[in-house]
Amino acid sequence: MRAVIQRVLRASVSVDQQVHAAIGPGLLVLVGITHDDDEADADWLAYRIAHLRIFSDEQGLMNLSVQQVNGQLLVVSQFTLHATLRKGHRPSYSLAAPAAAAIPRYELFLSRLEAHAARPVARGVFGANMQVELINDGPVTILLDSKQRG
Repeated sequence: MRAVIQRVLRASVSVDQQVHAAIGPGLLVLVGITHDDDEADADWLAYRIAHLRIFSDEQGLMNLSVQQVNGQLLVVSQFTLHATLRKGHRPSYSLAAPAAAAIPRYELFLSRLEAHAARPVARGVFGANMQVELINDGPVTILLDSKQRG
């Protein structure tokens, strides 16, 4: 599983010009699922995101997690995170898991993130054409990949 984590002042996701979910200060997480992602990948990624210390403490150091600042979470599925450009300029998405396999893994990831972060997680609509709006804070953007845990 791959995730792009953005610290935001606010973020929302809309479908068919209707806001589906919105958050205030917290994390916007774009998550992509590949063929061989499993329960361990979902748990590792959810734990890392919930405990990622990218919010400022009283000294201005990035030392606090989303839990510690009582931040909110918005997760949006994004198969394009597994795009490859091995042959030319048109991306291939063959590494992304098909919906039938990805949806249960996505749902598992969401439940693990809610458990690790001890808070509800707002979410987009899997497979929908979504419009995501955000005000990036910092900006702070982190890339995590469960296959590169080093």
